[in-house]
Amino acid sequence: MHEDASYYLPAAVLGAALLAKLPALARGWRSAPVRTVNALLFLPCAGFVLSSPPTITAVNRLTGISNLSALLVHCIMTAYACASLVLLAYWRGESADSARTRRRVRAWKTACCMVIVALAGLFALGDVPVERPRDFDTYYATTPFISEMLVLYLLAYVAASAATAVLCWSWLLDIGRRTALCESKRTAVGRPLQIGLLVLVISALANIVFGLFKLIAIVARWAGRDWDVLNESLAPFISVSGMMIGVGLLVPAYGPGLIDRVWHPLLGIRALGPLWSLVRRSGLTPGSRMFLPPPWYAGPEQVLLYRMTTIHDWMLALCVHCTDEVRQAAYRQAKERGIAEREAVAVGLAAMFTAAAGARAGDFPPATEQSTLAVAAVRAAEAADRNLLVSISRALAVAPALTGAVTGALGGRSSR
Repeated sequence: MHEDASYYLPAAVLGAALLAKLPALARGWRSAPVRTVNALLFLPCAGFVLSSPPTITAVNRLTGISNLSALLVHCIMTAYACASLVLLAYWRGESADSARTRRRVRAWKTACCMVIVALAGLFALGDVPVERPRDFDTYYATTPFISEMLVLYLLAYVAASAATAVLCWSWLLDIGRRTALCESKRTAVGRPLQIGLLVLVISALANIVFGLFKLIAIVARWAGRDWDVLNESLAPFISVSGMMIGVGLLVPAYGPGLIDRVWHPLLGIRALGPLWSLVRRSGLTPGSRMFLPPPWYAGPEQVLLYRMTTIHDWMLALCVHCTDEVRQAAYRQAKERGIAEREAVAVGLAAMFTAAAGARAGDFPPATEQSTLAVAAVRAAEAADRNLLVSISRALAVAPALTGAVTGALGGRSSR
């Protein structure tokens, strides 16, 4: 059962991903890259299911054709290798509609169809009466037509893997050269693409080794030797290699979206942590004004937006208690300690809002003249720093001693 799980578990993961992508497939069915991405989820999923010994037995009994599942797996893996090259052609080309991309895709598809037809023809000509769910390749290595089918499949698989490795490595080197020439080209799209290409190179090399070892085991059978251990020892790793190819192809496709919608918001939530803690300690209950807290299943984008909105709401409530004298004192001390201008401004605002929170909690009367100057300073800082909230939060975390000292010395006096 444990051995069967090595087939069904990756199939379940890929099947879940395929189900999640079905709405996008329905909307973008006319897009060739979209269809190819979904094929790269479906084909290995079907391959893993059909490679499991229980499924092999079930397919053979259902169809009445002994070892038919082996032919299906070989055809599926050939189509999978072709789909990988097709998607890389779409990505590498300027567009899916360019003449060069279309010719390259057409060549890969034609070669794949020819190999699949040849595999089916050789299987039909061969004789495989004994069901071999685990060692079909080596058991029938000397059977006429079946041995040719196995060699053709493995050669095509190794060739496709080698082409994938060469294409991905050359593309990876090209990206590295362009990034070295212009550092500004490094984007949220470029990093996932580099990671995906590197994973594809590693998995393609693993597939080459796997295919060559199978070929060696088959040739050993031709020579009357039993080197089946080569085939058996590498069998568990083919599922890992297949999953790696899926990861390598899906990371560039979905990595930029995950970075923009998950990773960056998570970094923003973490950066706002100290300021968010101050908001909660100051007595402003999240959602107590006009913004309800997001549900537990909300994504990072919603959580970040809610926290930023709540912090702005909190700052608005504290404006009447803000004292520009506190801000100026903290700003001067920060400059005297050699802190850069942008960070010094954030330190001043952090000290001012900390003192205002204390004044509000102590029911001190508002300081109208000082608060007007403070609000003007906040607006000027917002115009100069697009990430002012993060800068203030970092000031609370990096310079707590400075903000605390200024708040203790001037906060109470200036708030009265």
